[in-house]
Amino acid sequence: MPHLKSSTSATPAVRGTTELIFTAAHPIAQVMAPQALNLIFSHFEVDAACVPIHVDEQQFEPFVANALVAGNVRGMLVSIPHKTRLVKMLDRVDSAARLAGAANAVRRAGDAALEGALFDGSGFVGALRHHEVDLAGKRVLLLGAGGAGLAIASALASCSDGPAQLAIFDSAPERANHLVGALKAINPVRTSAQVADSNNPSGFDLVINTTPLGLNATDPMPLDPLRLERGSTVIDILMKRQPTPLERACLDRGIRVFPGHEMLVQQIPDYLDFFGYGSIAKELRQADHPAMRTVRSAISDRAQAA
Repeated sequence: MPHLKSSTSATPAVRGTTELIFTAAHPIAQVMAPQALNLIFSHFEVDAACVPIHVDEQQFEPFVANALVAGNVRGMLVSIPHKTRLVKMLDRVDSAARLAGAANAVRRAGDAALEGALFDGSGFVGALRHHEVDLAGKRVLLLGAGGAGLAIASALASCSDGPAQLAIFDSAPERANHLVGALKAINPVRTSAQVADSNNPSGFDLVINTTPLGLNATDPMPLDPLRLERGSTVIDILMKRQPTPLERACLDRGIRVFPGHEMLVQQIPDYLDFFGYGSIAKELRQADHPAMRTVRSAISDRAQAA
């Protein structure tokens, strides 16, 4: 493995020998994974680069099928709106992708099969541990039952030190019911989930916002911050407009609140493992690794500027 260097450039030199990882999304400008991975590749002086690709829905499937044939392409990360479309193309998926019906990473195996995985849930649990948020025995309210909500809920329900209660609210009740039903497929499931009647955070120790509310200046709050418990913790997974209106309201009340970008930071070692850079992933998992600090700072700055 290359020696650790002090480089912090986010743009590795690209040569004829460079291995590529694509990141596909529509739009692509807001996606932060390429910046994060390229910081890591530069830090370790790895001859690899993550390239952002703007691909619309109509071109996504042929793009994936053709791009992964290239000999120097390790694989692809996928963001909005392609995660559910990707999973339908895959020959093999991990349990998280199967449960959520979505994937955010794909590679071509030696037998030419397309293999995919979903790392959103594990990234969120890693963020909780990074922030020293204790889950064991806690009452959790999850707002939003979309793809991110399902990935996070399944990870929480599978934790050996998981919460005592997991309540799920969505403005479309059928989506919350679907998520609760999907969680029953987890084996072993360590936390039973239930549909919440409202977005009232009263009585909960941990509140997680996975809805898009807060992306636009005119959005309503995803919950009433005045009803949050004084000793509770809030996590808003939005990657833009940091601090979000919800985060600012929590800070004003002295509520412990964390932004969502740590969820991406914690997925970086998982991505690297998946694409064959296991030795780097292992090193990054060491406590307070300097390369992870570099990524965290860069992503935080970008989230605040977005």
